Amino acid sequence: MPSPATLIALLLPMTVAIAVALSLSTGRSDAQVLPAAARNADACVRPGQWLGTSAGMGGEPDAALMPRSAPELIAAAARRPVVLLGEYHDNVDHHRWQLQVLAALHAQRPDMVIGFEMFPRRVQPALDRWVAGELSEAEFLKASDWNRVWGFDPQLYLPLFHFARLNRIPMVALNVERTLVRQVGAGGWDSVPEAQREGVTRPAPPAPAYAARLRETFEQHMPRAPGSPPAADAEARFNRFLEAQLTWDRAMAEALARRARAPSAPLVVGVMGSGHLQFGQGVPEQLRALGIAEAYTMVPFDLAAGEACARPPAALANAVFVVPATRAAVPGPRLGVSLGMADGQPRIDKVGADSLAERSGLRAGDRVLRVAGSSARSAQDLTTAVREQPPGTVLPIVVQRDGREIEVLVRFPPRTP
Repeated sequence: MPSPATLIALLLPMTVAIAVALSLSTGRSDAQVLPAAARNADACVRPGQWLGTSAGMGGEPDAALMPRSAPELIAAAARRPVVLLGEYHDNVDHHRWQLQVLAALHAQRPDMVIGFEMFPRRVQPALDRWVAGELSEAEFLKASDWNRVWGFDPQLYLPLFHFARLNRIPMVALNVERTLVRQVGAGGWDSVPEAQREGVTRPAPPAPAYAARLRETFEQHMPRAPGSPPAADAEARFNRFLEAQLTWDRAMAEALARRARAPSAPLVVGVMGSGHLQFGQGVPEQLRALGIAEAYTMVPFDLAAGEACARPPAALANAVFVVPATRAAVPGPRLGVSLGMADGQPRIDKVGADSLAERSGLRAGDRVLRVAGSSARSAQDLTTAVREQPPGTVLPIVVQRDGREIEVLVRFPPRTP
């Protein structure tokens, strides 16, 4: 999911945010489908193909993306102080590609750190303990507050985390709390007291092209406040939206720059949504303002199902890898509840209509005591149990309702052929 959609999801009602995420998560809007007259072997890109910019270029990608070899592009990336790897968060092939690139870069520069957008900096101790081998997978996901701060299926990311742990590569939390981004989006940068900015400094102004790209997203998806003067209200809200996005970019850039400036600096690799780095905008812009002029950007480019000829837009990144069309993933089990905490116990705040939870007899207000015989001490205990439940099986959940303990049997449907 590109970062503008993620940001809008923080600032909009859930129903609108879901529509935005779906519209921006495929990564196809930037593709240039070639006309029939241009469909030839030289114009078409193929799965597994690398495209790159000319050797010796500066910090920003130029317009020419030409077929290049993987060793050539990996070597070019390894010579830079910072490498940024893009992704759409729910695309498994993007994460497989990232793992492939990390391994190739590590072979050339073993002294490496990997920064992740997925973690706010407050959970850095959990990342350190994971890399040191002190935590199991389950302990790491709980200590890093994964379900609350990120929420995507951890199986998409665990191969990257295991690669870092296996090779004792430091992992760095690049992000800030979502509350900070919400505060900036609600009142602008100046409305947030300095003590609440998590050490982030004022972002550099965006390039006009980046502001224009974000404005297009904003105008498509941000509803106008009822009763407000249309033009003035829209412009003020866009400026706050832009400042929130720049805050996100700046926070990650500063975390990366700190590591890149260290004595005998390692290769610093950042893993983040493609929207934060496409066209040399976003995080690369903030890095340049911080004195890191030569960040190297690398992104995957998806072919659509049945598509024979397409190519990435000019200047998309320094290096682009063509990913085959992705088959629709089989969705994991969904209980259909919103969870909160009450007196130190996970509580069901809302039950979706016609959801598995409603059909099983769970109700809003139920406090979850035990799941599959184990005590439930957090919302993550329940969500982890649901995510790991095999199709066609029964998950017993003991809840407290009206002062009584009730066992609810949730029957997960079998996997369809």
